[in-house]
Amino acid sequence: MDGDLVLLERRGAVALLTIHRPKALNALDRQVLTVLAQRLDEVAADRSVRAVVLTGSGDKSFVAGADIGEMAQLTPEQALAFALAGQAILSKIEQMPKPVIAAVNGYALGGGTELALACDVILASTRAKFGLPEVTLGVIPGFGGTQRLARLIGRNAARRWVLSGDVFPAEEALRLGVAHELHAPETLLDAAVALADRMGQRGPVAVAQAKGAIVRGEDLPLNEALELEAAAFAQCFRSSDQREGMTAFLEKRPAKFTGE
Repeated sequence: MDGDLVLLERRGAVALLTIHRPKALNALDRQVLTVLAQRLDEVAADRSVRAVVLTGSGDKSFVAGADIGEMAQLTPEQALAFALAGQAILSKIEQMPKPVIAAVNGYALGGGTELALACDVILASTRAKFGLPEVTLGVIPGFGGTQRLARLIGRNAARRWVLSGDVFPAEEALRLGVAHELHAPETLLDAAVALADRMGQRGPVAVAQAKGAIVRGEDLPLNEALELEAAAFAQCFRSSDQREGMTAFLEKRPAKFTGE
């Protein structure tokens, strides 16, 4: 069934989404992208979900890229539609008001690296491999890889990755800031869920405002980005979460946030 392509599991207030095409190393085809979009909409709308972890099925691959067998026959017009659809779905992750953590458990190549880059935090297995090898196939990244990677690690380092098509070990991804932490394969998922759970315990309104300020302010001039931040800060004071958080601090007790 299509729904089995992206598994949804709950770990308390954390939603675990698993790309599940193990025989194809979890490659992204149009069916997987469609189901992933549906799952993302589902967890975004569920108020009981405070954070999301995204990973791949098995221990070999996070996502080994887009499905080359499907892409090989695309016309230019179909390729444009495919790229735009992929970009829109990855933008759902970037714009979701809840934290999304990528648990990169193996190969994250092409669309896999692009998918991880759309997440807020990347935790990687020590066995993980990253890369954008599209030029070895005569194409370029189409799901945002050239843009998000350059914004993250700078143009020069991004050109090294994109123009060579080389595959890099997890240690290099960590050095450049693509991955934020490395974990043993057997502890990776637990570490990702634990981090997601900690983020989910913070004030949901504040987390959403903070994430939105970072994403929307990234490409603005500093003075405009600071205005954006100030407006987001003020917006928090419309919430009961702000009152609860500060009252709890003054009363020296844990806050009980509701997301309102």
